[in-house]
Amino acid sequence: MEYFNPVAMFVAAVSAMVVGFIWYNPKTFGNAWMQASGMTDEKIKSGNMAKIFGLSFLFSFLLSIALPGIVIHQMGVMSLVGGDSSVALPSYEALLVDYGDAFRTFKHGAFHGVLTGVFIALPIIGINALFERKSAKYIFINAGYWIVTLAVMGAIICGWK
Repeated sequence: MEYFNPVAMFVAAVSAMVVGFIWYNPKTFGNAWMQASGMTDEKIKSGNMAKIFGLSFLFSFLLSIALPGIVIHQMGVMSLVGGDSSVALPSYEALLVDYGDAFRTFKHGAFHGVLTGVFIALPIIGINALFERKSAKYIFINAGYWIVTLAVMGAIICGWK
């Protein structure tokens, strides 16, 4: 079984950018985010957008590489043999025959993506924001983005076989 789908990972990384364009649009949370973060139009216009979007895509792709281990249960089974199925006992193959596609759905991937957002992204953003003296609004706008984004990314990575 192959659990690393490079096309799905690329699409998942692109999805993070798409969700960001929608989430931080002035018609959704963009204006509230600018106010909560202290961002101004001048600061936005002074940034190197090619660098910002290029690195954002790179970081999103790195997330998509890490997500299979979180959203695909069979990755845990694979870790039992160190990722090398050639050294596995026959019971490993039997397990994958029985459960190779179990929970490999878009819905299940989205579920694990949401859990990742709530239990990993939210605390990280919250801790940083507390020390940066940012508001609860700032925390919830940014954490909300990551919860939605990780749900979409998890759905793509888990469901796309």
